[in-house]
Amino acid sequence: MSLGVDAVALAASYHTVRAATPFHPSRRMVDARHAAFYLPVREEAWRGKRLVPASPSWMDGDDSYGEAASALRAAGLPVYAWTVLTHSSRLGDANPDVVVRNAFGDLYPYALCPSHDDVVEYARTLVSEVLELGRPDGIVLEACGPLGFFHGGHHEKTDGADWSAVQQKLLSLCFCSACVERYDDPDGLRAAVRAGIDSGAAGVEEALGDQAAHVREVRTELSRSLRRELVGLIRSSSPSTRIAAHATADPWGTGPFATVAGGVDADVDVLTMTCWPGVDASVPAIRALRAEADVRTAAYVLALPPKPADGDELLKEWLAYAEAGVQEFHLYHAGLASAQRLDALRHAVTGIKTALPPTP
Repeated sequence: MSLGVDAVALAASYHTVRAATPFHPSRRMVDARHAAFYLPVREEAWRGKRLVPASPSWMDGDDSYGEAASALRAAGLPVYAWTVLTHSSRLGDANPDVVVRNAFGDLYPYALCPSHDDVVEYARTLVSEVLELGRPDGIVLEACGPLGFFHGGHHEKTDGADWSAVQQKLLSLCFCSACVERYDDPDGLRAAVRAGIDSGAAGVEEALGDQAAHVREVRTELSRSLRRELVGLIRSSSPSTRIAAHATADPWGTGPFATVAGGVDADVDVLTMTCWPGVDASVPAIRALRAEADVRTAAYVLALPPKPADGDELLKEWLAYAEAGVQEFHLYHAGLASAQRLDALRHAVTGIKTALPPTP
């Protein structure tokens, strides 16, 4: 409450993570060894489903989300259910036929491909259970579309690889059995992608040639379709729940911020875009997103290292985003910040709330 935030995003469905807990009463680290559902995994809801989330064995009880949500609401804070959808190493390892497969045949076990009906059904059931059991004030949809090369697994040793941004995007194009059926010439496309990666193509469209427009439509439609499905579900079953969707304007985006290129096609309340790279990269990306989608925009801002623990510097950056058209700010991640950094955040939050109208 002392930070001045208006709501808290609380993990309801989340991927594997090792996280610091500097303010926990009894520990300083949590090792979430696999993707998990932090609400009860009810047999009656998941019976007959192929993809079923696991409960977190590292937590006490089967409803840690509910316990934390109650504490937050008791403190006067609305709770948004942070719901990670197509990112689950545990389910991908167990079901390799429904994960993203690149043009070389390499599997991305953390990336469930929404070309598959089982993946869409899994996402629908996740969202339904979050709404029914969690009763959130809002819901955050992360990875509401196909993941790719970026945003991978444990002990990453690809970050330092000399892959360009274009090569990473080409490595993110999926050739799983369901995606292959969507392409006009999958063999030709696979060959073009491989050649583009190995030659260091200057752009995705250049590498794909005549197939670029069709492949772009296939990829962007996967995100639009899943977004329509889940947002429609939320609106019909819980109309008052506010919906935030992680988003990018880049049609070839590789991470958990699903593309909205070609249209949002869903009644979301806010699109949240990552602004971690800093002002020079983020301001053009904000303008691109706002040009692509006439929806309220939030900046997802990094409140952790390497950002300085300097409230004036943070506020200066945030004001640049506000000038570019951002209407609200989502902080990552106050729960991991030091006391000094929290002081800087408090200063920046106070300043940006003075500059912006209240969040609806």
